[in-house]
Amino acid sequence: MIVVTGGAGFIGSAMIAKLNEHGRDDILVVDNLGSTEKWKNLVGKKYADYMHKDAFMKGIDAGSFPRGDIDAIIHLGACSSTTERNVDYLMQNNYYYSKRLADYATWSDARFIYASSAATYGDGEQGFTDDDAVTPLLRPLNPYGFSKQVFDLWAMRNGLMDLVAGIKFFNVFGPNEYHKGEMKSLVVKAYRQIMETGKVNLFKSHRDGYKDGEQVRDFIYVKDVTETLWWLLEHKEVNGIYNLGTGRARSWNDLAGAIFAALGKPAAIEYIDMPENIRNAYQYRTEASVAKLRGKGFSHEFTSLEESVHDYVVNYLHPSERYL
Repeated sequence: MIVVTGGAGFIGSAMIAKLNEHGRDDILVVDNLGSTEKWKNLVGKKYADYMHKDAFMKGIDAGSFPRGDIDAIIHLGACSSTTERNVDYLMQNNYYYSKRLADYATWSDARFIYASSAATYGDGEQGFTDDDAVTPLLRPLNPYGFSKQVFDLWAMRNGLMDLVAGIKFFNVFGPNEYHKGEMKSLVVKAYRQIMETGKVNLFKSHRDGYKDGEQVRDFIYVKDVTETLWWLLEHKEVNGIYNLGTGRARSWNDLAGAIFAALGKPAAIEYIDMPENIRNAYQYRTEASVAKLRGKGFSHEFTSLEESVHDYVVNYLHPSERYL
C-alpha cells in the first residue's frame, strides 16, 4: 500500500492521478477535508481508502499498521500558507507530524518521500543550492519556511539523509489547485482577472535593480512534479534533500504574457503597490539548482513555461475549471 498524505490537496491529488496512470490504486489517502472544496480533487481517482490525518496518526501510534503493510509514504500533507502566523500550529502540522511518520517509515522499511520547501531559502542570500553543507546556514523569512527547515535539520541530525528523500518545491502551478484560496498560483488568479476585466495586476518592484513585474521565480508545472515524484518512488536508492524546479527563473511578466498568449489576447498588465506587510519578506528571485537531482540520473526534461501555461489554460482552465 502507498500512503499519500495531503492526498486531496493540490500536489497530492495530482500524484494520485500519476499513480493511477501507472496502474496503482492500492492507495491510502490521508487528509483533512473539513469544509473545503478539496474533495473535488478526489472525484474520479482510484484509491483503496481515505483516512483523516488525525485518525491515521492514531493508527500509527497504536500499531495498526504492522511492518510491511505500507510500502511507501509520500508525505505532502502540511499547512503550506506562507502567511500563517500561528507557529505552534505550523510546528504541530509540519514538524512533529513529519517526525512521527519518518520514524515509522524507517522502522517499517517503507519508502519515505516528503515535502520540504523553497521557502527555506529565505531571501536567497545563501543561493539556492541543495548542498547539505548549505542547509544549516539557511534563514527562512516566514514561519512556514521555518517549520520546513526545522524538519530538514532534524532529519540530517538523525542520520536520515541516506534513508529518506526530501523535496524542496519551488513555484508549482497546475490543475487541482482551485481550492487553495490566496495560495493559488498567479495563473489561476490572472486567468480569472483577464476573463473579468481584460487585464492582470502585478506587483510593482520596491527594490533597486528590478523593474516592475521583473521579480523572478522558478515556475514548475505540477505534471513535471508528479513525474519526478514517481521517479523517486521507483528509485529507492536516491535519498537526501533535492530541489524541484526547472532550474530556469522567469519573471512574473513572462508568466502573465504566457497566459495572454494562451488565450489569444494582447498582454494588458497593470502594476500595483506591494502590500506593506509583505514587503520585507518578499523574495525577488528564486531559481532551483537541480544539478544534485540530475547527478542521481534523473533525466526528465521539464516543460517550458509557455508550454505548461498553454496546457493549463487551454485544457483545464478555459472555459471552465477541470481536474487531473
